[in-house]
Amino acid sequence: MAAPIAAGKTIARAPYRGAISLDAATGRILFAERPDEPCLPASMVKMMDLLLVQEAIERGELRESDPVGVSVRAYKTGGSQVYLDPKESFPLEDMLYALMIQSANDAAVAIAEHVAGSCEAMVARMNARAAELGMTATRFRSVHGLPADAKAGERNDVSTPRDMAILALELCRHPGVFKYTGTDFRVFRPEPRLFEMRTHNPALQPGTRIAGADGLKTGYTRAAGYSLAVTAARGGRRVVVVSMGTGVAGKDGQLDAKASKDARNRTISALVENAFAAAAAE
Repeated sequence: MAAPIAAGKTIARAPYRGAISLDAATGRILFAERPDEPCLPASMVKMMDLLLVQEAIERGELRESDPVGVSVRAYKTGGSQVYLDPKESFPLEDMLYALMIQSANDAAVAIAEHVAGSCEAMVARMNARAAELGMTATRFRSVHGLPADAKAGERNDVSTPRDMAILALELCRHPGVFKYTGTDFRVFRPEPRLFEMRTHNPALQPGTRIAGADGLKTGYTRAAGYSLAVTAARGGRRVVVVSMGTGVAGKDGQLDAKASKDARNRTISALVENAFAAAAAE
């Protein structure tokens, strides 16, 4: 059972709350430091959204061309978004790009409602799949990872670096996901309501790009700090690296966004390079 973490409480620290690196082919642990530390995954929960949809596509239950409508609930979802409107619908493929490139919370809700009928039903599927994968310390409570409303009695999603790595490994077994997780730019909506999406993943961005990287997902809230799951392939070898809960406090005691991002980027880059070195030394 996942340990409870109070909504709104900042738990991030430097260089991270926990981290783990794995050889994607064998699952062998290449590095681990506090891999079972309870963390707030934030938008990393969208990796499970993607896995469930990809598996359904492979079973023939869904098609990338399926039109996905937009409910009022999706329209009203805050945070990172592509500003969906209830008058619109988009192919499932476009919604998945929005989910992974823009980390769009409104797309997460629209996808959940399309796939499972409601967000609540989708969360139940997410937890069931997590249990099947052996993610014993994970409890999903949303389809997007937004902060819980403590006043409404809500609780945050909770996971660990080890569990997020298990999920990342499973995604790597479905190569079809990499077109979504490895794309750094895409137009979601053309003129006259042009919306261009640019990845939040520093492993795919100019200046911080990691050689061979093609995923996977970032996560951030003020309480969670900065988290990142990266997978990269070089010379026929693939590694998975997860760091969660990076936060550098400013003079006011709050998270310093730039310092925290810089710390996350340096850390994840070093972890990836060390993972390839360790994997090659087998």
